[in-house]
Amino acid sequence: MAASFGVCRLRFRGLGGFDRFCLRFEPQTQGRFTSTTAAIKAQTENTTAQAAKESKTFQAIQEERREQAERSVLISCPPKINENKFLDYLSKHGTINKHFFYNSYGAYAVVEFSNRESIGSLKESTNIPTVEHEAAVPFKSRLLSLKWPGSQSSNYPMPKFKNQSPPSINEITQRLSEKDSIDEQLQCLTEALQLTEENVSLRFLVCSLLQDIAGAYFPECIIRPFGSTVNSFGKLGCDVDMILDLDGIYATSQKKGSGLSLEYHVKRAASERAVTQSILSVIGKCVDQFGPGCVGVQNILQARCPLVRFAHQPSGFQCDLTANNRVAMKSSELLFLYGQLDPRVRHLVFSVRCWARAHSITSSIPGAWITNFSITVMVVFFLQQRNPVLFPGPSDKCVIEGNDCTIVSDLSKITLQHNTDTSEKLLQEFFEFYGSFPFNKASINIRKGKEQTKPETTALYIQNPFETTLNISKNVNGTQLERFVALCRESAWLLQQKETLNRSSVSPWGFAALLLPSVTSGAGVKSRRKRKQEPASSRIKNLLDSLKIKGGETVAKKGSAKSSR
Repeated sequence: MAASFGVCRLRFRGLGGFDRFCLRFEPQTQGRFTSTTAAIKAQTENTTAQAAKESKTFQAIQEERREQAERSVLISCPPKINENKFLDYLSKHGTINKHFFYNSYGAYAVVEFSNRESIGSLKESTNIPTVEHEAAVPFKSRLLSLKWPGSQSSNYPMPKFKNQSPPSINEITQRLSEKDSIDEQLQCLTEALQLTEENVSLRFLVCSLLQDIAGAYFPECIIRPFGSTVNSFGKLGCDVDMILDLDGIYATSQKKGSGLSLEYHVKRAASERAVTQSILSVIGKCVDQFGPGCVGVQNILQARCPLVRFAHQPSGFQCDLTANNRVAMKSSELLFLYGQLDPRVRHLVFSVRCWARAHSITSSIPGAWITNFSITVMVVFFLQQRNPVLFPGPSDKCVIEGNDCTIVSDLSKITLQHNTDTSEKLLQEFFEFYGSFPFNKASINIRKGKEQTKPETTALYIQNPFETTLNISKNVNGTQLERFVALCRESAWLLQQKETLNRSSVSPWGFAALLLPSVTSGAGVKSRRKRKQEPASSRIKNLLDSLKIKGGETVAKKGSAKSSR
């Protein structure tokens, strides 16, 4: 489940181009956050700035997507399907705005109608299946199955299926090696890994399908996605983190007028946590018993943030459901703003996280590894060090559970100064920054935007900006931190070598060279036998020599293949 990310107060200053922003976290503190982007033409900068000013707010985008999901259905289809005939059949129930097909344990289609009445009409014509030797649970969800009578002709074009999985590391390396600059490589990487429009729509639809189940008990509840799905840093294949939002129910109950009034007769519990655990326990059981396609349901109610975990097979998503986690939702908005303000923020986050995953610095398995969330915060902290200038700006006051969550939500109120640092320069300086960071005594605090004395003896201390006594990287041990530091140093060194920087058609170059597994060979890891490690410079030299050898072998193979023809 995505970690809760504290939200802080934004302050901006600028002249002209939409390519620089600063961040202030407290009125008394001059922390800073300056992002920079590749040098581009003034016309492009002005276009980007104008587009940002005209863009919708985070809340408006989420509400629009949620409303679209409520007008959508998910349909299991035969492996071969006549797309036109399929759409003609559904169009009898109303106008179709958009649709797409994808594969996940079979072929599926997401169909969005123009109004909700079409969903009602479609469900009225849908049957409960008859099953032999079993009994069907008569829950009428918006997950449907298309039955195609008779044989299907293959004399019609097959629909195009949208990819929902990230490319492999080998595919990424090949794509990046074809680019002409490291800046282009980082942009290509972001485009290859980021969530597609269709994938985001599917994620909101899964939340909406789950809301249909929870709504049986709490009709006014909303299930909202948060974290990677909405913060602009989501990668294809990442989990879907959801919030069961009951605030609307409590808000309507707080209305008080003069004279007589009524109150609902309700059950009572010892604490809000106990209520949350009880609600999630019931919802989890309903999802397990009645939720079509939901498997492997686990009620993890004793965690610091109680949750229900399950797999949604029709979409292929792993899902975590929590309740009333409004701070996490606000943190998603903050990261969304970072990504919208400057494209280099996303390029740097995606590239560093890809690099970290390629070398097992991060992992999908819980353990002592650095998390993607920690990596993202470390990128933010690095960018905060780049410029000390700080000026106050507009903000919308917001306090959640006693935490100051004030941010500038309206991008049109933000203007930024011109800066032409390239993504390549930012990447190199990121590695240099953390290759020499005093982790043994300093902690990372993005609320203040500066190093602070480490309050405890953990290997890596990254302060949670909201719950300031918590360390979001407490799980990381010394060995994993040493690997991270050693890899940063080696990667910074590699980016200075001509063998890495010179574009090659026969071997990975630039950022692609940093993804090779051999870079990590013995990188600062203490083996159990305490074997003597050769110097890092020797390891890197061996790596560069191997690149030349591999490149030569590739050329030789191509030459022999041509001669054999």
